[in-house]
Amino acid sequence: MGGRPSSPLDKRRQQHLRGQVDTMLRDFLPCYREQLAASVLRQISRELGPQEPAGCQLMRSKKLPRVREHQGPLTQLWGHPPRWQPIFCVLRGDGRLEWFSHREEYENGGHPLSSVALTGYTVLTSQREYLCLLDALCPVPSGEHTQEEPEPLLEMPVNFPLFLQHPFRRHLCFSAATGEARRAWRLALQGGIRLRGTVLQRSQAPAARAFLDALRLYRQRRGHFGEDDVTLGSDAEVLTGVLMRELLPALRAQTLPGLRGPSRNRAWAWTELLDAVHAAVLAGASAGLRAFQPEKDELLAALEKTIRPDVDQILQLRARVARRLRVEVEGPLESCLRGRVDTQLSRVTQKLLSTVEAVLSTVQTLLAQGMDRLSRHLRGSPSSTRLRKEVYSFGEMPWDSELMHACYREAERSQKRLGQLVAPFGFFGTRSLVFGAQDLAQQLMADAVATFLQLADQCLTTALDCTQAAQQLEKVRGRVLKKFQSDSSSARRRFVRGWLLCIFLPFVLSQLKSSCKAELPEFEGEVLAVGSPALTIEGIYEDIVRGVLLQRIDGELKKALGVSDMSCALDGCSEAPWDPTGADEETEAQRGTCPRQPGSGAEVQPLCSRPPPGTSTAVSRPHLSPFPSDK
Repeated sequence: MGGRPSSPLDKRRQQHLRGQVDTMLRDFLPCYREQLAASVLRQISRELGPQEPAGCQLMRSKKLPRVREHQGPLTQLWGHPPRWQPIFCVLRGDGRLEWFSHREEYENGGHPLSSVALTGYTVLTSQREYLCLLDALCPVPSGEHTQEEPEPLLEMPVNFPLFLQHPFRRHLCFSAATGEARRAWRLALQGGIRLRGTVLQRSQAPAARAFLDALRLYRQRRGHFGEDDVTLGSDAEVLTGVLMRELLPALRAQTLPGLRGPSRNRAWAWTELLDAVHAAVLAGASAGLRAFQPEKDELLAALEKTIRPDVDQILQLRARVARRLRVEVEGPLESCLRGRVDTQLSRVTQKLLSTVEAVLSTVQTLLAQGMDRLSRHLRGSPSSTRLRKEVYSFGEMPWDSELMHACYREAERSQKRLGQLVAPFGFFGTRSLVFGAQDLAQQLMADAVATFLQLADQCLTTALDCTQAAQQLEKVRGRVLKKFQSDSSSARRRFVRGWLLCIFLPFVLSQLKSSCKAELPEFEGEVLAVGSPALTIEGIYEDIVRGVLLQRIDGELKKALGVSDMSCALDGCSEAPWDPTGADEETEAQRGTCPRQPGSGAEVQPLCSRPPPGTSTAVSRPHLSPFPSDK
């Protein structure tokens, strides 16, 4: 389109960006090293502390988070000059979108015309809304009144548009053939965006927690205490987003005045420049983190060797310093909580509770309906092939974007109101919050499905006729629903508790910055004398603030849920890192990036329903084969 710079990034700009990335990494990596040490101390202290009994009732699904692969023809606005052209699109299970010139090229294993990781994108289906967004990107300066030619390719009505918008990347404009096809693509793309976005939040590796804590510390030291959606994505993508936000004002000032042509053409040129800058920053951040990986591995191994023998001494010193420091900060902290937090804590708690309750109630309804469908087919159909198809469909329920949309929609309905409630506290991460609720719904559904299939496999034998088998499934249904209700109750508490901390902790820290941070140097020498990188006075200070705030949060949850419901509120909570009762499954780094499971139950090998076979064999009674275990 018109207005495109002849060279988005010349050598001087590329060199400047490399310097910016290097500077960011030099400032960030010390924070990361510090938090890696803290994570090792946290892990060792939990291993040595009293172990909480497993509170998880459902079996843990072994299926990795994914989206169901989706493919089909679309029309895309692309090329130079751009024009609407037919393509064949494929959404991969890892949330990457690829497109080919035609279906045969994909089926023959050809290379895609292009591909994109969906991290950070937003799906728009309104052409008018998208054009308004373009107008806002490059507004006409006040006082200028120019007669602009409309851009026909953009303004020509599109029947079923799909626009993928990103704050720092080139926009993608597609069109589907029918409304039904567009809806299917929209739901699939939204699933891919969420999957790519919550990779760090879902990870149970201590290094992922350390990275997020380091990022928060890095931004606080630069004066940014609020929470937002910058943590969506992989580690390199997150650092890229942070730096892009810092670069954006200067980029605007340097670039926008020089763009010529109609405003929407200028907007497209602006997104192409941003895309080039984003690609350069992402490449630099990825290279920097890869280069740091060997040092990180060595550091973790060395920390394990040095901290474990001295862990008792380190924790005793921490407790001693924390007692003295708390005396200094308790007054300003209590004043801040009473004056700024207590007045709104109840409203925010109630809104979070109602949101997650609506989501989990819908999950339970869909789960019960799925189990009922299996029982009906078992009673009414003697065909083994038909039953296997139903079992396969049941096993795929957590990854069925159309089915699960009913749950996801409940979370989205509250996003605007939640945003209004928490914005005064500097929290602008409602998209991350909604994604978290949707991830929770998907994980609980996956665990419940795995549990049902496992229990069904154990109770169905060839000695049962259809009626007897259906009766057995009814008993399994009841057991699974009870387990689901127990786990969803625990998950609700942990979800609300964790997000309340995310909302209010940065705000409280920002309010105390001037009054309490000045007291920290007085205690610095005592901490430094230990010589352990796992212990910092800033970390002890934040733990004190976190602990007092959690007391407020737990009190509010007790009022909202009742004493009996709070009995395991702390189970699996990772927000009290020095309290053994706050131990959670996050210490098990070997689990990698599996989604967080409500409760701390042991993992088991669940059933994985196999795809239905291509041939049909009629049998007179059910047998074990429709519910096979993974091998």
